[in-house]
Amino acid sequence: MSRNYKFHNKSGLYFVSFATVYWLDVFTRQIYFDILTESIDYCRVKKGMELYAYCFMPSHVHLIFRSSIDEPDGLLRDFKSYTAKKMIEAIETNPQESRKEYLLWFFERAAKKKSKSSKYQFWQHHNQPIELWTDSVIIQKIDYIHNNPVESGFVTNPVDWKYSSARNFQDNHTVLEIDGTGFLG
Repeated sequence: MSRNYKFHNKSGLYFVSFATVYWLDVFTRQIYFDILTESIDYCRVKKGMELYAYCFMPSHVHLIFRSSIDEPDGLLRDFKSYTAKKMIEAIETNPQESRKEYLLWFFERAAKKKSKSSKYQFWQHHNQPIELWTDSVIIQKIDYIHNNPVESGFVTNPVDWKYSSARNFQDNHTVLEIDGTGFLG
């Protein structure tokens, strides 16, 4: 992993994005979004995650978070490992998943390219953490996260995307709680 892609300040506030292998549109069913939201809730309660902004897209996730126990790399590693395992199990056992063989073939192909120890690879390995230093950079990243579904053409207003903290910034906490909508620094 490049030095540029590491968490240097363990107590810092970070913007991260990570995608499924081959940018596969996996998050297309409620059950798959539930795995992400339940995992975030668990990390907030049990692993010291402070979540300030998020957006779950069909092929990738954006987060602004901090580790209250100064372990952002371990937190993100555990989140990705757990969600990968749960997502693959859900795909394998979901009788409504018409793309089961297609998705599993790509996950297996990715694992063969990158790892000999695992049958499947769900997430791309890099996270590209960016430490957020100033309020202006924080606001820029929040705007980027919230406008991602608009730029992708899924919605015309950021608050219309169900799996985004844009709703939290409008006092709608129906999907996930976040740790604040004010100044984050």
